[in-house]
Amino acid sequence: MLTKSVKDDVFFALHLLIALSAWFIPFLISWQLTVLIFGIVILQHAIFGRCLGMDTHGVSEEDGSTFYSHVFERMGFQPNKQLVRFVVRKLLYTFLAVVAVLWQYVFGHAPLLF
Repeated sequence: MLTKSVKDDVFFALHLLIALSAWFIPFLISWQLTVLIFGIVILQHAIFGRCLGMDTHGVSEEDGSTFYSHVFERMGFQPNKQLVRFVVRKLLYTFLAVVAVLWQYVFGHAPLLF
C-alpha cells in the first residue's frame, strides 16, 4: 500500500504531465479536439471554481494557489498567486486554443498525431 506522501507525489507527477502536455496539444491533435479539451478545462474552473486535479495531491486552493503557483513554489519561487491564477484561469487555455486554430486552420499545418 502506498503512503499518503507517495500517493501525493504520484498524482503531482501526473498533474504535471497533464499541465505540460497542454502546451503541446495545439500542435499534436486536431484543433477541434483541442478547443473541446480546453473548453472542458475552462468549464471546470467556471463551474467548480477550482481545478479538480489539485485535490488528488493534497494542495488546497483556499489561499489562491493554482497548480502552476504550486509548481513554482516547489521550485523555490514565491509567485504572486493571484496573478498566476488570473493568467492560468482566464488567459492560458483560451490562448492555447487560439494557437491551435491559427496553427492548423488558418496556417494549414496538420496536427502531428491526429
